[in-house]
Amino acid sequence: MDLIGLLPGFGNFFYTIAAFVIVLSIIVAVHEYGHYIVGRWSGIHADVFSIGFGPVLASGTDKRGTVWQIAAIPLGGYVKFAGDSSAVSSKDTEGMAQMSAAEKRHTMHGAPLWARAATVAAGPVFNFIFAFFVFAGLLMYEGLAVDEPIVGEITPLPAQPFELSPGDRIIAVEGVPVESLGDFMDSAAEMPAQPVLRYTVERDGSVTEVTGPHPQPPLAGSIALQSAARAAEMQRGDVILSVDGQDIATFSELRDLVAESGGEPLDLRVWRGGQELDLVLEPRSTDLPLPGGGFETRFLIGLTSGAVFEYDTRSPGMAEASGIAASQIWQVIRTSVEGLYYMVVGQISPCNLSSPIGIAEASVATASDGLVEFVWFIAVLSVAIGLLNLFPIPPLDGGHLVFHAYEAVMRRPAGDRAVQVMITIGLGLGLTLFAIALFSDLTCR
Repeated sequence: MDLIGLLPGFGNFFYTIAAFVIVLSIIVAVHEYGHYIVGRWSGIHADVFSIGFGPVLASGTDKRGTVWQIAAIPLGGYVKFAGDSSAVSSKDTEGMAQMSAAEKRHTMHGAPLWARAATVAAGPVFNFIFAFFVFAGLLMYEGLAVDEPIVGEITPLPAQPFELSPGDRIIAVEGVPVESLGDFMDSAAEMPAQPVLRYTVERDGSVTEVTGPHPQPPLAGSIALQSAARAAEMQRGDVILSVDGQDIATFSELRDLVAESGGEPLDLRVWRGGQELDLVLEPRSTDLPLPGGGFETRFLIGLTSGAVFEYDTRSPGMAEASGIAASQIWQVIRTSVEGLYYMVVGQISPCNLSSPIGIAEASVATASDGLVEFVWFIAVLSVAIGLLNLFPIPPLDGGHLVFHAYEAVMRRPAGDRAVQVMITIGLGLGLTLFAIALFSDLTCR
């Protein structure tokens, strides 16, 4: 056996595990801290705050008597409050029976209903709050494109006699007027399918005609996770020169040829940093969310068109960034709920589910794309996990909130036996869903 040859594989494996642990640990820490801090504010004492399950790797006790620990299995975490018999907040009936009324007040099961409900809901809410600040912060850091057709640094493309220069203000492309950056992007559909076009630009106070690239060349701008392009190790900035021997000059030509492929493998000739490469990609059946709701299934290779030049950006104000961040959170929630519904009714494939294996692969892929993409992915996953925890299934937070709602309506808590049965059923459903997601990750490739 060639052990040396296996080393790169081992390196990739540990890199994947590290990225996964970082992502999940951040999200779990945020979620569990929400439970902990709101519980503390509500007068409920936390015995243990744990990141991970199983054997304890490191721990310490704070002045309030809470044990903070890191455990060996990084697949979640928990806060064990006073009065709990386990990490899923089962009631310690024997221990509670020996407590005074004052002591019970500081347990999860003896606190007022409002305190228990607030503590349970705080975990998912903190996931959403965390994502909101990440989205808003990244938007303010990265900026938004200024809606003016002013040329920035031009993206490297295969050698062409481009005369377009940074600082030019585009007035027209092939005679089609351009008043905004949006107009420039929209003009791509009206342009001839050729790599070099005539630009009318304002330069140094005068108007002149120059040559420039097509507004939407077959340039890889971003590469989707778990896509054919990602599997073929395509990179941002790659330019597709031909598909199955047919030369192309625009991204729309690439899109049409992929759609016509019926999922058959495509031979791509790719230009990358001055070199030409041959790649084989097999389009994958992909369920895409539609703007008005629902999903559409199409064969895709997982590329979006890149920008032919950098755009001027502006930093949005807090109000604008907050609005966009809230919209992004709602988009993740909406598509997640719709996707789950359409999977249950059989209209889209269960391949859209991801187990820890899929999350780990996505983590390492976004980490390789850059820090901004990696942090954005953590925020998206934080929203998804916050939403998942609100599902009305014990032992998820949503299941406990159902018990609290029952208590509020019936004026008495649900029986301990009934709670235990529901938690057992919920664990069974959770394990079933995990098994389906794991099977999906292992087979949908």
